[in-house]
Amino acid sequence: MKKRRIKKTYALLLAFSMLVVLALSGCTGGKSAGEVAPEGKGDSGGSSGEQVTITHYTMDSEDRTFIEKLVPDFEAKHPNIKVRIEKAPYEQFDSKLQTLIAGGKSPDVTSHYGYGGFAEYFNKDMLLDMNDIIKEDGFKASDYSIPEDLMDIYTIKDHVYGIPVNMYVTLMLYNKDMFDAANVPYPPSDYEDKSWTFDKMVEEAKKMTHVSDDIAKTQYGVDFTWSERDMRPLYFGVEPYSQDTWTNGGVPSETHFDSPEVMATYNKLFDLILKDKVSPTTEWSKSVAGQNGDAFVTGKVGMTVSGSWSLAGSNDFPFEVGVAAVPAGGNDKIRSVLFVDPLFILKGSKHPKEAFEWIKYLVSEEVQEKSIDLSGGNPPVNTKAAEVYYKHFEGIDPEDVKKVYEGAVKYGFESYNHLITNYSQINDMFINEMQPIDTGHKTVEEVMPTIQKKVMEIIKR
Repeated sequence: MKKRRIKKTYALLLAFSMLVVLALSGCTGGKSAGEVAPEGKGDSGGSSGEQVTITHYTMDSEDRTFIEKLVPDFEAKHPNIKVRIEKAPYEQFDSKLQTLIAGGKSPDVTSHYGYGGFAEYFNKDMLLDMNDIIKEDGFKASDYSIPEDLMDIYTIKDHVYGIPVNMYVTLMLYNKDMFDAANVPYPPSDYEDKSWTFDKMVEEAKKMTHVSDDIAKTQYGVDFTWSERDMRPLYFGVEPYSQDTWTNGGVPSETHFDSPEVMATYNKLFDLILKDKVSPTTEWSKSVAGQNGDAFVTGKVGMTVSGSWSLAGSNDFPFEVGVAAVPAGGNDKIRSVLFVDPLFILKGSKHPKEAFEWIKYLVSEEVQEKSIDLSGGNPPVNTKAAEVYYKHFEGIDPEDVKKVYEGAVKYGFESYNHLITNYSQINDMFINEMQPIDTGHKTVEEVMPTIQKKVMEIIKR
């Protein structure tokens, strides 16, 4: 859902921001108990009393469009500001945004909800530097219980370009009903449990897998979608991008997608589908869950490893759900991907101060808590509201949710689609080129040299 691409002049700061995020072992910070965030500060919505309309551009899905329900309350508190919600499907999010900007209809507030992300937006000079507004307003992240570590992700050379609003991680969800039927013990939520490994996951998945010519009788043990395709080797401790990527503004001097080490990791993942047969093919998933559906929701998959957005809505699943740590894959430092969603003010905004009032409203503790329920379970960036988030999911022990979240942050790395140049093009290319592997028509060894060539061509653009 994100990406980052920073110019060379900002390399050292970017590297520092990355280190801070990696070191984050839990969401801490904020004001002392009993203090109230300064919601009223700047509530007039800018220096002028005239009524203005701002546009919030978001993804057309229930976990994003819920903000429409917050608009009446905000407008009642800010009578001179009207909020209009503009939306687009995930696949069209980036292209529609570019069309709006090119047509002189730039939204005021948005986030990187498409394939692209912060780096792409920043390097295209789309984002407003919020420093002057923040200084005039007196905004402090700690007043809203936003960890400075997360603010650092969107701060370049001491200039703030985004305010975090949600923080997703990678986690495992599992179908308790399938585990019980197979007499398999539930996986642990503790990331320090060294017995929970990738190989152990495969072993347990085999016990829950039943493949039949009858789709209705077929079920699989695990669906493993750890981050985007280019990032997955990192889970096994293999880095496909050269180290200067993280100090060179997301522009790698080399990539290694055709190296034996990288290809071995992809073979291990595709073996889940083609050799071990414990994971569904894309075609099977489409057949039971629709084009963009989640096969886990159908009750025919025992475990799924994906972003914590999968946890949102779990209260409505037709089976009992548990949450667990991502199993260890061989990388001692990284087992989870961090997906931090910020709110940006675009440079084309005609009402940036009013847009900032809307952003402050959305990250306030009261609204962050309210948003958890309205969205179906979006994880708040406000650390006080996080305690409400842990208790949101019916039938899941809040302590398990907290352990999984804190462990995922401790062993987390910011998503590549926030960090690497031209990511939307890279992602599309990976999807298209890897499809023949998924269907068994080509091998990893046949496909990866082409991917290696194309990824470097995209980067050099």
